[in-house]
Amino acid sequence: MEKKKNIQFATIGFFGMILAAMLTLACTSTEEKLRQRAAELCEYIPGHGLKEQSKDFMTPEFYAVLDTLFNLPEHEAMDHEWLHYFTTGNGGTTSDYEVVGVELTDDTHAIATINVRQKREDGSFDESSDVEQHLLFMEQLGGKWLMADFDEHLQDCINQINTNRREQALRDAISRYLVEEVGVHYLQGELCVPSLMIAAEEGFDSVETRIYGDFWVFWYNQVGDTLKTVSGGSHPGRMTLLTQDGTPKVTAFDQAADGSAFTPSAKRIFGEHYDLFSQMYSNADVREAVRQEQLSDYVSQHNINAHFYQDYGWAPKELTLE
Repeated sequence: MEKKKNIQFATIGFFGMILAAMLTLACTSTEEKLRQRAAELCEYIPGHGLKEQSKDFMTPEFYAVLDTLFNLPEHEAMDHEWLHYFTTGNGGTTSDYEVVGVELTDDTHAIATINVRQKREDGSFDESSDVEQHLLFMEQLGGKWLMADFDEHLQDCINQINTNRREQALRDAISRYLVEEVGVHYLQGELCVPSLMIAAEEGFDSVETRIYGDFWVFWYNQVGDTLKTVSGGSHPGRMTLLTQDGTPKVTAFDQAADGSAFTPSAKRIFGEHYDLFSQMYSNADVREAVRQEQLSDYVSQHNINAHFYQDYGWAPKELTLE
């Protein structure tokens, strides 16, 4: 009887070793497959363009966010500075990715550790460039392992989209107000194009937002390829905007007074932002640069065939069109 027990225990021990070996083999096999998949996914980390087939290698959310960012107007995307979240290959080099490890965090999520070095166009490595380590987050969807994030910057990109869209919505609301409520009191031309010099914002993401700045109104007539100024003027002060159903609207405009009352009224309205406003308001070069940039954007966005703008008595100035 004792002998049969020993045989039974020996049999269990034998099968236990086989099971352990199988599990080890399965884990090794899974890790190797994940390594291979991570290496493949690295090829689809965006550079300065988004491949059409990238959506087959990225989770729907990740691809949608990147696709949105790649298609934002350049002025809205801050010259694509966000690209540095996803790639380090710039200025004649490309990124070379090496998968150094993969951790399976649960059945459908894994994190790959990636080393990145810069490779020159001729295929040689830039020895002066340090090796950078990054994390590639993977998620299994529909039986496929897809890229779900890179260095946990997906949320940063979502936040930037939301911030850009919010900023633009506020600016559009102010521009509409200046055209409809302020511009109507000027000598009118064919086009009314505001120029916004914003000094400070309060309650950016709140229902009530206050924006401090020097708000200009300009009316233009187009003569050939030149926008000739008909009238214009400055309106420094504080705009109050309320947001309902996602759309902001100007509900109050507290303007600085004219003449001798200007400084005390501006100090009251701008409060702690007065010094910044004063520096901005007194700098004619900054004011003209802002006007030129925003007028150029307006011309490009509305497909206006104009290349210059001109104030009465002054030489034409060139628009900075893309």
